[in-house]
Formats: sequence, C-alpha cells, structure tokens
Amino acid sequence: MAHATDKTVLGDFNDKSLDHFGVHSRFFRDDGRFMIETDGSDGELATFEVKYTFGVEPLQQYLVEFPDGRIQALSLAWDSRPQGKGGQRWFHLHPDEAIKHDDVLHWTKLNQNWNFMCAECHSTGLRKHYDAATDRFATTWADISVGCEACHGQGSTHAAWARSQQSWWPFGKREDSSKGLLVRFDERLSATWPIDPQSGNAKRSAAPATLRKEVETCGLCHARRAGFSEDWVPGQSLSQTHVVEALTRTTYHVDGQIRDGEEPYNYTPFKQSKMFAAGVTCSDCHEPHSAKLRVSGEGVCLQCHASEKYADAKHRHHVNVDRAPTCMSCHMPSRTYMVIDPRHDHAFRVPRPDLSIKLETPNACNDCHSDKPAQWAAAAVEQWFGPDRKGFQTYGPAFRAAHSDQADAAALLSVLAADKIAPAVARASALDELASRISPANLATAREGLADPDPMVRIGALDMLESVPTSQIWPLASPLLVDPVRGVRIRAASLLAPVPTASQPARDRAHFDKAAGEFVAAQRANAERPEARTALGNFLALRGQTGDAEIEYKSALRISPQYATAAVNLADLYRQTGRDGDGEAVLRRAIATSPADAAAHHALGLTLTRLKRPDQALAELRRAAELEPGRPRYAYVYAVALHSGGRADEAMKVLNEALKSHRNNRDVLSALVSFSRAAGDAKAALGYAEMLAVITPEDRTLAALIGEIRRQIDSPN
Repeated sequence: MAHATDKTVLGDFNDKSLDHFGVHSRFFRDDGRFMIETDGSDGELATFEVKYTFGVEPLQQYLVEFPDGRIQALSLAWDSRPQGKGGQRWFHLHPDEAIKHDDVLHWTKLNQNWNFMCAECHSTGLRKHYDAATDRFATTWADISVGCEACHGQGSTHAAWARSQQSWWPFGKREDSSKGLLVRFDERLSATWPIDPQSGNAKRSAAPATLRKEVETCGLCHARRAGFSEDWVPGQSLSQTHVVEALTRTTYHVDGQIRDGEEPYNYTPFKQSKMFAAGVTCSDCHEPHSAKLRVSGEGVCLQCHASEKYADAKHRHHVNVDRAPTCMSCHMPSRTYMVIDPRHDHAFRVPRPDLSIKLETPNACNDCHSDKPAQWAAAAVEQWFGPDRKGFQTYGPAFRAAHSDQADAAALLSVLAADKIAPAVARASALDELASRISPANLATAREGLADPDPMVRIGALDMLESVPTSQIWPLASPLLVDPVRGVRIRAASLLAPVPTASQPARDRAHFDKAAGEFVAAQRANAERPEARTALGNFLALRGQTGDAEIEYKSALRISPQYATAAVNLADLYRQTGRDGDGEAVLRRAIATSPADAAAHHALGLTLTRLKRPDQALAELRRAAELEPGRPRYAYVYAVALHSGGRADEAMKVLNEALKSHRNNRDVLSALVSFSRAAGDAKAALGYAEMLAVITPEDRTLAALIGEIRRQIDSPN
C-alpha cells in the first residue's frame, strides 16, 4: 500500500475509459490528483479521488477514502503486466457479471471495505478504531505498508538492544540472546536436511516443534481467516487471534485441492502437505526479506530432492516436448484469482488422475492435457510408476462421502478424525462434518479431538458437538473454557451459551464468565460486520438477554440489509417471544432485499404456518426448496407441510426427488417411512426403513419398527 503519487500509480489516468455492463468509467487527472468517474453507492455516476495504491504486480488496485473513515477498494484495476502478456489495460475484477450498487460486492459496500477486508495484511501496526455508536472509522497504522514489525511484532526492545551493542552507548552492553525480539524465527537454524541417497529425499535432522512459529506468523497474512483481536503476537498460534478456515466446501475440492473462485491463500494448503508434516517451514523455500525464492525456479525444490533422481527423464517422463513440465507444474498446480493472478497450490501433492475418476476432482496431468480424459492420464501414471500411487492426502473419499451424503460418511469421517498421521486441518474439517452425523457411536471421536494438540482440531471437535443436547454438553466442553488458545475458549463459550447459569457447576462459572467475556469482546472487535453482530445476538439470545439480542440483530440489518441470516435469527427471536407478526415483517423486508435467499423464504414459510396461513406458507417453503436443492432439510419441511395439508402424493414426490441427490438423509428417509405407512404401503415403508437402518445401525427403535413392518407384511390380516 502506498499514497497515490506519480511514482506509485501504475495505471493510465490520461483520460482513459472502461465500459462494464452499462457503466462507463473514466480515469483522468485533475490538478495533479488521480480521479475515477464511476458508479457510486447510489448507482449514479460520480467522481472519486484515488488516495492510495494497492499492490504492484500483476495488478494494482486503487483505494478511495470516504468522510466516515471508510476506505474502499475499487473493482476497477490496472493490469500491470507487460503489454505482450495482455497487460497495460484497465479491467474489472468481476468481468462476467454486473455488480450493481446494491450488491455486497459493489466497491462501495462491505465486502470491498479496506478497513476490515484488507488493511491488517497490507499495513503494519494497524488499529481499526471503529466507533459503533457513530458508525465511523478512524483507522491508523504505524507503517502504511508491510514493515519489520508486521512479522516481528513491536520492535522497541530490539532497537534498545541494538543501541546497547554500539561502542558509543554509555550504559553498557545488554546481553540478550533474543536480541530484544518478541520471537526468534530460528526453526531453520536448529536443523539440517541431509538427502538420503536411496530415496533421493531429504529428512530433517530434528523433529519439528508442535507449534510452528514461522508458519503461524506467516499465516497472519497468508491464511484465509478472520481476526477477532488486534493483540496478535508473532510466533503464537494464529487461533489466538483469528478464526482460521479449514477445508471448507466452497474453497477446496474434496481431496483438499484449491478451487477456482475463492482464493485459499497458502496456510491451509501448506498444512495439508507432507512437507509441512516433515518439518519444512516457509523460509526453507522463501527468503522473507526479499520476497524471492531461496533458489530460482525449481532449484528451490532440488534443495531437498536429489536432482539426479527427480530432475531426470525417468521421473518426469516428458522428453523433447515444448514447455517441459517443472516440479511446480505437477506438484503445485495453479489457479487464477482476481482475473489475472495465478497462485500455486502449496499442498505439494502427488498427481492423482485416478482420484479424478472416483472423486470428480481435478489433477495436474489433465490441467495440461485438457483434451484427454482422466482415464488416459491415470493409465499413463500407472504405467510409469505402478498401481500404488497413494500420496499423502488420502482423505478425499471421506469428504466425498460427506458431500454426497453416502451411508458410510460418518464411519469414514470418524476414521479420518482419529488418524494422527493425517493433517490436522483435514481432521478438524472431518470433525466439523460430523456435527450433522453425531451419534453415541462416534461421540468418543469428539472427546479425542477435544484433547488434540492442534487448536484447529479442538475447535473442530467443539463444532462437532453443536447438536448435542444441552443437558449433556457441559462435561464435554467445559474443560476447554480454560484452554491456552483464545480461539478455543471463545468457541467453547459459544457452544455452552444455552446452559443456564443455575445449571452450571459452581466451580466452572468463573471460567465460563471469563471465556464468555472474551467471546463478546471478539464480536465487538468486528462491530462493523453483520456477521459479528449476529453472532453476538445469537449468544445473547441463548443467555436469555432477548432485548440486547434484538438490538444486535437490528444493528446487523442496518449495516447490511442483504444479510438475511440476521433477519432469520431476529424472526426466530420474535417467535420465541410470541411476535410472529413482527417476524413476518422482518422476513419480507429481507426477501425484498435478497429475493434468492432460501433461508429467508424457509423461515417465512414456518412463520406463516404458525400464523395459520397454510397456502402462503407452502408457497414460501416450496420456493426455499427450489432455490437450494442442496439442502434436503428444505425439501423435507416442504413435504411435511404438503402432507399435513392433505397432499400426500405431492409430498411423496418431493421426498423421492430429494432422495435422488441425498440417498442417505435421515429426515427424508424417516418421512418416507412414515408417509408410506400412513398410505398403507408397507413394502415401500420397509424399503425406506432398511435404507435408514444402514446409516443408523445403532437405532434400536428403528430396528423394532422394521420388525413390526415385516410382521405386518407377512400377516396382512
């Protein structure tokens, strides 16, 4: 980040223009200032001064400062690549879609706000200074761009140590092995990497530490995460101050490969890798002060992988070809973000076209050979290397089973969650996926995860316990109220919020109150965000503070009327307090703003059902099921409403349609059993019940029901 000057601005502001979905934007100079005429927050053309530049290569963005302290990142960017590579042009960061002024992605709206979205990683010593009472920012920084303290933390004691080493210093030399730094990034200094001549691979001379100081520090900016505290200290777990994204469905394929669209950054991909598990750290490959590789090109890989084995045609199997593949081509395939910015996947995986066949995932081979099927690539790899191409990331089948609702999903996820060799980020994700599949059979998996050394796994285990009854949750989660990592403590506090104070063991109340205070502070730290205000509203509602919860939900909707989650939760609060009429009004306003939000339609359908307006309710429930067919819950509720209204055939049709995509959904199958029995179709009921028994083998009530149905079929009279 830099102030906009003749030296820092790369874009052409000599009266250039760009048309994008009917918006004619113009770039020009005015009295030495850099100006952009484009659509403002009301959709009308207006002129804005560029105050700051953002980035250098391959693109540069521009920031506009508003009177309320908000700094917004324009979606119009300059392609700074050479003209021969397609650069030296203006372009829109969403080239294929119209981003209107009422869209959260519009440059004047929340998701393009520098103060929250960008500033922490691009400036040093940042303090947001958001005032919720006035809805204004007074954001400050110690250094406008990335300086020493961005990685090393406060440097005053280091400066004092350095002064004490000078001959002119009158107070004596200060002995300090840390040199006054908050943390020493010495992980590379404590180990060597001798190469095994047989395998051609290096092995670290000393086992890596449990807490990887350097990776956690680099993760501050190279992770997909959201901060909840500004008192970050280098070398500590990133979960002390940030919620870190694990292997979410929208960002990663089922095998952990990065997707197009949602940039994953490098932290979570790298923590999936065999290299991370072996003890490789960021600066083994990257020189942090120059931002260059330690050795150019694939030479950086050959530091630890013998060139005579891995740079040889016997390994690469590509000879006499144009643009011969490098190590990175096969083991670090890239995806492009922000239209022109390619990023390499840092999971360092073995190419697996055979998994592409089974899991419908991409692979590096077909990235290049896009005209060939995955079967062709898999056959070639098997011919070269044999049939056993296991690789390090073996969890694709478990997440595939979870995403497609297969009967064995819970079993596969439980095995993954308990596998200490598997990457912690994968185990954390498995625990999270188990939340909708928790049962007495896998509760022990959650207990084990709660004691894991990795804080992301402990948080995943807490996520898994989300649907455990309130009466059972305290003994499981309360020990983590005093966890050494703040992110774990606040997740435990939010999970335990439904437990009334009177039901909390007296010895634990102070621990809960302290962790609850940290949770509230974490949400207040992002009071400008509707997600934080809604999370706080949920917490307060669970604690019985309905008036305060209502204030938070309304604040979230004032900040972003498009954030329908706040409207849904506010309507539910009104349901609890007997105000369904007010809930209907809230939901209708939300739908007017976000007509494609399935959750809002679903909630309105339930509200109208309680208000005894069944025809209107059915229309909303149907709309929710249509908008989000991937959520079988919506189809299930719609079918129940149809059945209750005497439209049994339509209900069965809806459920059977949902069953095509969600063959192992418990709600859908349970409803099909019930509705089939009600219709007198015992054979159909038995078939659905047996399908349900496959995924709930421990359900004794279901086993008894299956026996009853069989007897009914055998003795119809």
